Amino acid sequence: MQNIILLLGFIIISSASSQLNAQYAKQDITYKKCFVGSTFAMLGNLLPDEKPDFVQLNIGYRITGRDAVSLELKTWRYFEPLGIPYGKPKNDPLENFPGYIKEKGFAIAYQHFWWKSLYTGVHVMFAWQNFIDDDNKKIDNGFQVFNTYRAGYHIKLFKGKFFIEPSIAITHRPYHSKMPESFEQMDNKWPKFFLGEPGLHFGYNFY
Repeated sequence: MQNIILLLGFIIISSASSQLNAQYAKQDITYKKCFVGSTFAMLGNLLPDEKPDFVQLNIGYRITGRDAVSLELKTWRYFEPLGIPYGKPKNDPLENFPGYIKEKGFAIAYQHFWWKSLYTGVHVMFAWQNFIDDDNKKIDNGFQVFNTYRAGYHIKLFKGKFFIEPSIAITHRPYHSKMPESFEQMDNKWPKFFLGEPGLHFGYNFY
């Protein structure tokens, strides 16, 4: 799934290189304060096995031409500890949870443009969890704070009406409540950070 996102990002960047001035100016006739969007990570729902059931909706507001804030509504499920790095362990079914974790919650995000299309962002997510065992039965509830530190490019499309944002991120879990013991044993084997998570967001500017 990560490879699909990276490939899409490369193709779009190559085809849209003439539109890499992402800062918005109020005197520009295409300037819109508000935007809605999501992420191409939802393509993972097409996978034949261990589908994440991922859904995300972003609602944002441009404070200035360089600064934006947004609310992200999310739900998804995952079958392995989030800290497993790329490599053989990430594809090893023996590293999976004895079931999966179903999450729903929201994130507050802040984004700043530094130069043309280059931006950095911080996303702080508050997630409520259900722990589901191998028999598809809920065995416990939980809560975590999940942060994402992102750097990427904002590319305007169709005269600024739409945009896409290929990016790379570090994720970090500064807090989570106690897990069921069987889940915790697997999770404690790996760090609370994950390096190099690819992203490809898209959106529509309005108002």
